[in-house]
Amino acid sequence: MLLPKLLREKRPNVPIGFFLHIPFPTYEIFRLLPRDWDPEILKGLLGADLIGFHTYEYTQYFLRSVLRMLGYEHNVGQIIVGNRFVKADTFPMGIDFERYYNTVSDPDVEKESDKLKEQLSKFKVVLSIDRLDYTKGIANRLRGYELFLERNKKWHEKVVLVMVVVPSRIGVEHYRQMKRQIDELVGKINGRFGNINWTPILYQYKFLPLKPLVALYSISDVALVTPLRDGMNLIAKEYLATRVNKTGVLILSETAGAASELGEALIMNANNIEEIAEALKSALEMPKEEQARRNQIMQTRLRRYNVIRWADEFIKELVSVRHERKKLETKLLNKSTIKEILKSFQKARRRLIFLDYDGTLVPFALTPDLAKPSQEILNIIKDLSEDDKNEVVIISGRDRTTIHNWFGMFNIGLVAEHGVWIKGKSAEWKLSQPLKSDWKSKILPILKIYEDRLPESFVEEKEFSLAWHYRKSDPELASVRTKELVDELMNLTSRIDVQALQGSKVIEVRNAGINKGLACLNWISKVDFDFILAIGDDWTDEDLFRTLPEKAYTIRVGLTSSYAKFNLHSHLEVIKLLEKLTNV
Repeated sequence: MLLPKLLREKRPNVPIGFFLHIPFPTYEIFRLLPRDWDPEILKGLLGADLIGFHTYEYTQYFLRSVLRMLGYEHNVGQIIVGNRFVKADTFPMGIDFERYYNTVSDPDVEKESDKLKEQLSKFKVVLSIDRLDYTKGIANRLRGYELFLERNKKWHEKVVLVMVVVPSRIGVEHYRQMKRQIDELVGKINGRFGNINWTPILYQYKFLPLKPLVALYSISDVALVTPLRDGMNLIAKEYLATRVNKTGVLILSETAGAASELGEALIMNANNIEEIAEALKSALEMPKEEQARRNQIMQTRLRRYNVIRWADEFIKELVSVRHERKKLETKLLNKSTIKEILKSFQKARRRLIFLDYDGTLVPFALTPDLAKPSQEILNIIKDLSEDDKNEVVIISGRDRTTIHNWFGMFNIGLVAEHGVWIKGKSAEWKLSQPLKSDWKSKILPILKIYEDRLPESFVEEKEFSLAWHYRKSDPELASVRTKELVDELMNLTSRIDVQALQGSKVIEVRNAGINKGLACLNWISKVDFDFILAIGDDWTDEDLFRTLPEKAYTIRVGLTSSYAKFNLHSHLEVIKLLEKLTNV
């Protein structure tokens, strides 16, 4: 699981797909690992472009762990990790259905089947075949069979359990103990119920090649597949593929990945021996018509979604993820485009530069007051503002007092609260339009309730807007609370001239009809600028990008779809670009 990241470090541009054939644990189990292990395992997996799991359940467990441990949110399984897209998706693994189906009619298999039928002609055959492993629940299976025999004396001398255990990890002491336990249970059950005419369990400890295995599948009336936990379990699918005459009953543990596809089987809880016993009784007494009905449905499904299709879909999705990434990378600001921007900047007589603040000039901080501008940023703004050709505008969602305290000493334009307050060069602050704030008394109590309902969240009150921040909160609970709050605010604000908008770990409520696009008109409608540059990082900047003329250079920070013409990976690249402008 660490390998994808190691490969990514060596070969950054190579396509990497990773498929996990075992279950991914729930977050509650995953977090039991040492604290320096679990983030590394997740980061290791996120080195891949595509991460595949057998079931939707495992995919969700992985996504939840990534959210809780690393704070990465996903959009329909897509996660943005640094400058890359990573996708987690579900690909239930199939089998080579036709191979198993056709092998039943192989002459060698037919000969072996006839021999087995002759030997077992008096009995209904229940088949159990598994690798020796503690996840397979073999001991529970035996106890369930024992309870079935105890409760159903009419089946004595009429049923036999053919149990094949395939050797595994022979040198490991735990596996030797497990083998000893199975041997003892088989001996106990055969000794308790068997007689000279009937051995309840026919037990083999060996590997079976394909043809003898298919012969055994084809003559078995019931397949008992009861793992305590299994990524998929292909034995269940192989058994169904050999049921050429459509008879036979599959008993399947609900904790096997295959259970999500094979719902027509008898699904039971492998930890409960009473359920195993009851399932055996139901299977042995099921009418042939009902067996055929169930098997027909499952065989059609398995034939359609075979192992070839599984592999095809995984590779196609990997190619698709890479293609999606390349589409976004084509918008990344490259060296030639930067040269073009610098050349255009140098030639221009009147230049206009719009800069968002949080996420664009500085990274997001746990609380807004921690994201103060560094001396490096202040020096860049100072240098840009001292050039008479430049009109610099910091266009932010911050309140006007904060933004003025940080940048008021420079001869630049300022926009606060996403366009509510506007300050031109050497001018006073003014409202962009007449606004009311009486709605705040209705909304603030609601936000305060959610502040209490989500620990570490807090409400920021501005003059004409309210913001509920949850960057420090538990990400999973925050996801639930934000949905609840957005629903509540949508119902309430539909009756007043106010809108609720969701940003990066914040929900903001403000007057309708206010945005950065309208704010920028205060500059572009008055002067004919021959160079315009706008840089922002979130949904509030999209209004700005849409409003600016076609000739403007618009840049969105982060790999995401945008109205902006170009993308940059992070605020660090923004700083580098602005430094280049100051040196032109």
